Amino acid sequence: MPNRKSKSKIEGEGSYSGAKAYDDATAKFVKDGKVNKAAKEAERAMDSDEAADLASAEAEGKAGDPRGQNKQH
Repeated sequence: MPNRKSKSKIEGEGSYSGAKAYDDATAKFVKDGKVNKAAKEAERAMDSDEAADLASAEAEGKAGDPRGQNKQH
């Protein structure tokens, strides 16, 4: 019987390829010097009319229900 290697793309509960892609993109973002610009844009946004919407979105994210499945209607 020939030795067969699995060609499955299933990675279990964690996604190693997804984590690596995220890490690589984050390192590139930092290396390219984009952190200060992003921080200034965030500060501007928090001092604007959209601050309440941003605070609401942050609270929703921190609540641990990213798909909005537990919203009260």
